[in-house]
Amino acid sequence: MAKQRDVGGPDRDSRLGGPTESAGGGPADARLALAEDPGTPQMTLFDLASDPSAVVRRAVAARTDAPAQALRPLTRDHDRSVREAVARNPSTSVGNLLRLVRDADRWVRWAVAANPGCDESVRRVMSEAPDKELRGLLAEMRELEPALAARLVDDASPEVRERLATHTHDPDVITALMADRTARVRKGLARNPRTTAEQRSRLAQDPVADVRAALVRAVELSEADLERLVDDRSVQVRMAMATSDVVPPQVRQSLQDDPDDTVAATARDFRPASGTSAVRAPRVGIRRSGTGPGRPGGAAR
Repeated sequence: MAKQRDVGGPDRDSRLGGPTESAGGGPADARLALAEDPGTPQMTLFDLASDPSAVVRRAVAARTDAPAQALRPLTRDHDRSVREAVARNPSTSVGNLLRLVRDADRWVRWAVAANPGCDESVRRVMSEAPDKELRGLLAEMRELEPALAARLVDDASPEVRERLATHTHDPDVITALMADRTARVRKGLARNPRTTAEQRSRLAQDPVADVRAALVRAVELSEADLERLVDDRSVQVRMAMATSDVVPPQVRQSLQDDPDDTVAATARDFRPASGTSAVRAPRVGIRRSGTGPGRPGGAAR
């Protein structure tokens, strides 16, 4: 999609009633129809960007063909939903995204992370933001510059490092995070399908059961690792093996004689799931209707 083009001064369009009539002179629904009409001239959109109705301004903010000069003031709009619409607009300029990624409202900042125009300059600001969730969204981005990934390896938040560990494609980052002392970070690595066989073997011997359990649910392991884990001291790990889609049937069959009755019964009754994915898709700051004031999509941790 084409980026917005700067336009000239705010000359009034005849469709708004001529130069002496303001954009707010007609009924709001008529102005909204103009804002949503693909045939509305850009100069008219410029006028509608200052409409008294937030609904009309939001419609302008969402248009991929809106002039950059029309969107620029909307990045400072007093209505949060208008600023969020600009942040989501895939044609929003990098300059406007840089304004919005520093917005006081978290939903606006998080929306920037989902914008395809979020380039290295915007990601650099995200990496330095005090907003932990914003840094976490950055950590889940596949095309993350090595320098920014290296910064996140040392992030103060274990959650940010965990999200980086789960989603990174960078082998150097994976190697660095293998040494992380926080179990939840290593648990993130255990869910990452891009670890090497040697790294998986190390994770299979992790002292924390949560890490070993996450590993057997997420990735295929060597026969030697599976033999060791099928006799794991933790019921949690053996239960994870009994319910894992990636554990070979013959290994699960051996769990049918597990000393824990629940594990044994689960292994006997297991039915493989279809179309499941071990690694969840990156969150992108999308808010579902009716969600509370917490994380994107109302997700809790």
